[in-house]
Amino acid sequence: MLVMTLSTLISNGMRNKRTNFQKLSVEKMSTKKADLAGPGIGSYDELEKILPKDYSSVLTPKETQTAIYAVKCFVEENLCKELNLMMVQVPLIVDAESGVNDMLDRDGSRTPVQFHISNDYDKHPIEAQVVQAATKWKRLALRQFGLKLGEGLCTDMRAVRKDYFLDHDHSAYVDQWDWEKVITERDRNLAYLKDTVRKIWKVLRGAETHVQHLFPQLKTGKYPNLPDEITFLHAEDILDQYPNMPRKARETAILQKHPAIFIIGIGWVLKDGYPHEMRAADYDDWVGETRSDDGRPMHGLNGDILVWNSVTKRRHELSSMGIRVDATSLKKQLELSGQLNFLNFPYHKGILNGDLPLSIGGGIGQSRTCMYLLRKAHLGEVSVTVWPKILKEMCAKENIHVIE
Repeated sequence: MLVMTLSTLISNGMRNKRTNFQKLSVEKMSTKKADLAGPGIGSYDELEKILPKDYSSVLTPKETQTAIYAVKCFVEENLCKELNLMMVQVPLIVDAESGVNDMLDRDGSRTPVQFHISNDYDKHPIEAQVVQAATKWKRLALRQFGLKLGEGLCTDMRAVRKDYFLDHDHSAYVDQWDWEKVITERDRNLAYLKDTVRKIWKVLRGAETHVQHLFPQLKTGKYPNLPDEITFLHAEDILDQYPNMPRKARETAILQKHPAIFIIGIGWVLKDGYPHEMRAADYDDWVGETRSDDGRPMHGLNGDILVWNSVTKRRHELSSMGIRVDATSLKKQLELSGQLNFLNFPYHKGILNGDLPLSIGGGIGQSRTCMYLLRKAHLGEVSVTVWPKILKEMCAKENIHVIE
């Protein structure tokens, strides 16, 4: 197992940092390393053990559909109001040569669906990819749509992630409110990031209040509401509290103390020699130097919103977001990840040349949000996609019925 302190990484310079990151993807699996990427439970034997045994849907199938669209309309409208965004169209497929697709993790473990378009009898073909997220496309779109400082966009994004393990809250079909906003160099700090998170949290709590007004039965002591405030914690501080636990176990433990958290600094190597979680090198800034509230040096201008799900009795991620890379952090992160060849793509050149605006952005899971707010035990109760037979049968035994 590779264990290297953060101070050693820094003192040894960029070459040793790059070696450390590359070794993460080739060394023998350890508990912590196995937990860096590859979301999902991991096996159906394990999933069967954690499915709730006393579940009964609070809403009927018909009520559920009404509630889904009530939540979606509320979030879209109010997210745009809070962050000064406009709704725009978003691609489902992109040109593979553009480099604009989201690789999700820097270890290459999750690749997009790719197919050949034999246009004009293969005289002018296209190698196309189904998007895994619109993360990089949105930054290009800010320029394409002529959005100014303080303005942003929001999309009703649909994607396919074929390498997910399909469990209760991961599916191959992904729907998100993917958003992006133009900022200045002065905005690239933790205070601005936290202020944006609080605005998003206000929208999520508002959606909960709205849907419970329509369906009062959703407000029940069995399933507590979202707390008024979200707690901000740095990944390094969580590791300090639970140094021997892998990432998911740390998140589970901290959520017992704080039922809604924003984990800051996802991607930078922590003092145990591992990042909190693998994060792609070309969108969020996870190398940016910051300071904790008490003045300690930290890294990362990004993070995730997680809540404790009282239905599944598990950690539940709602959003991933961050201040995006500038030219300096892009080059540094690509070097650490051994992906400097990405600098040949138009998107990456646009950042280096200053052609693309500085931005902040993220994705909020639509079905994840609806699953939580509507007190559902499975993502398939609020979205329609493919599930293996073993999962559907397992869920049916526990009174969990996915939409066919």
